Amino acid sequence: MLDAAKTDEALLEVNNIEVIYNHVILVLKGVSLKVPKGGITALLGGNGAGKTTTLKAISNLLHSERGEVTKGSILYQGERVQHLDPAALVKRGVIQVMEGRHCFGHLTVEENLLTGAYTRRDGKAAVEADLEMVYSYFPRLKERRRSQAGYTSGGEQQMCAIGRALMSRPETILLDEPSMGLAPQLVEQIFEIVKAVNEGEGVSFLLAEQNTNVALRFAHTGYILESGRVVMEGTAEGLRENPDVKEFYLGMSDEGRRSFRDVRSYRRRKRWLS
Repeated sequence: MLDAAKTDEALLEVNNIEVIYNHVILVLKGVSLKVPKGGITALLGGNGAGKTTTLKAISNLLHSERGEVTKGSILYQGERVQHLDPAALVKRGVIQVMEGRHCFGHLTVEENLLTGAYTRRDGKAAVEADLEMVYSYFPRLKERRRSQAGYTSGGEQQMCAIGRALMSRPETILLDEPSMGLAPQLVEQIFEIVKAVNEGEGVSFLLAEQNTNVALRFAHTGYILESGRVVMEGTAEGLRENPDVKEFYLGMSDEGRRSFRDVRSYRRRKRWLS
């Protein structure tokens, strides 16, 4: 479990942000969240809820898709970062692992991993030591180190993408849909590795995930997004035991799957109504 003292120490803070695409389409509507130092925070919700947009707002990757943060603030270690370019944010210790396991298909697994250390200036020995560190968490990658990444499995490509992020020596990793397209056994393996990296290297994670069940087993805290708004937040244990979360994400009611807005016991906070 995450140390209780750490939960009060926010490494990343998103405060009431709005995101608009093409100057017209409002996608995020006052989203606020905190990522505690040394913690795993889950950002949950269905397809189209705004999870990926939230991560891209934090990592400053919205402009390539004609999106922008129009209200609110994003703080990292207490400093505003929403106007930094993505490369500057990586140097601050924040890196995003994109949805879809983006690897350089024509490069070997090891060459892909080494691209993650491109911006480092601490010498070859330090990079080689971190490469062995990555292989210790991902022994399968060591076996496939000389294989072209484009010919590896989906699970291996996801491992490669996370390993490449680790090679930049990040403090925080934004992980987008790590379970997408993977068999349940592989999903479990990926999340076990995320937990091991979190505990062994002290890396904080904000992970966007549709698989609520597995995410809440490995995360410390969680936020649920619906239609661009945070509709529920709390500890992972509290969310797992919440009857509305059980009904909406982990099962079906007699009337079928319903929106949180239709669940009778659900009450929005005043800030969601403003």
